[in-house]
Amino acid sequence: MFDDNAVKKETGKAKQPRQSFAVRGTLAMVIIVLFFLISSFASAGGGKKVLKPSPRDKCTVCGMFVAKYPDWVASITFRDGSVAFFDGPKDLFKYYHDLRKYNPTKKISDILSLQVSDYYALEPIDAIKAYYVIGSDVYGPMGRELIPFSAEADAAEFLKDHKGNRIVTFRDITPEVLKALQ
Repeated sequence: MFDDNAVKKETGKAKQPRQSFAVRGTLAMVIIVLFFLISSFASAGGGKKVLKPSPRDKCTVCGMFVAKYPDWVASITFRDGSVAFFDGPKDLFKYYHDLRKYNPTKKISDILSLQVSDYYALEPIDAIKAYYVIGSDVYGPMGRELIPFSAEADAAEFLKDHKGNRIVTFRDITPEVLKALQ
């Protein structure tokens, strides 16, 4: 019989029970799964991954080089990893509302995220959650533009300071609203 006290006298430590192979294997699998989950969230940025257009990327709607207007960049990321860049929110919405025309191989259900640039912070924000000012005295690369904000209070302040007509949300932006900006 094995004497734990003898081990303790020789080494100064009590004998530790051995973990079974199954326990060690399960622990290793948990660590691996956690690693992949954490790295997936880090790389995806929880949908906030900042994508920058290359100097060759053109707006799919108007053909302008998008990188020339970094403060206005908007994008649609698809589930397959492809990205469509735009020189402003107005063209993003034109593309979104007429996806069949601009990209017949895609459907709305293929879209992973839509991003626009917050006018004040100059950072990408979720286009679906943004507030947009219509009819202000501020113009984008293609003229009259939807001016996006992450906070409704910022949109209200901008509306007042820049003679905007109204604040709208994603659901309010229809093809008719876009046509009125032409």
